Amino acid sequence: MSAEALPAVDTAAAELFWSEYAAASPEAVRLCPDYTVERFGDSAALADELLRAVTEGAKRATSELARDFLQAGGNLPRIGSHWIACDAAGIPRLVLRTVELRLGPFSSADEAFARDEGEDDRSLAGWQAGHRRYWTRTRARRGLEWTEADEIVFERFRVVWPADLADAGEPIPRVPK
Repeated sequence: MSAEALPAVDTAAAELFWSEYAAASPEAVRLCPDYTVERFGDSAALADELLRAVTEGAKRATSELARDFLQAGGNLPRIGSHWIACDAAGIPRLVLRTVELRLGPFSSADEAFARDEGEDDRSLAGWQAGHRRYWTRTRARRGLEWTEADEIVFERFRVVWPADLADAGEPIPRVPK
């Protein structure tokens, strides 16, 4: 299977989106002023499917191979870090904030994490099957092999922007227009 070419993320729109969030949540931004701009998944269909799971509330966790952060030229996320989630077209849709992180092997995923990741049937067996396929596919595209011993970043997040989609309990004031 060949990689689907996705359009670049709209960095100008992401900067504007971030500035709107920063104006509404200056303390959160002061605590962690850095952000990344990304999509979920490796295809347009998967990017939009997973983004929809976030906006509908089923998805509040994600997982990625630790070495993929390094190969992309970035660092591992940290508690309090932000990322702008874009749709398949590269348009920013949400600001997410990391609230929990841990590193571990594939075997350390549990039912609670699988449920929070909100994919497939939300079971651990479904999570395992889906991620085996995903990481085998994405690593093979780079000429690499994935194994269950590879270190995984398990991340939980909250939606913090836009205000009308922010998770309950987030201290996000509504900015008057």
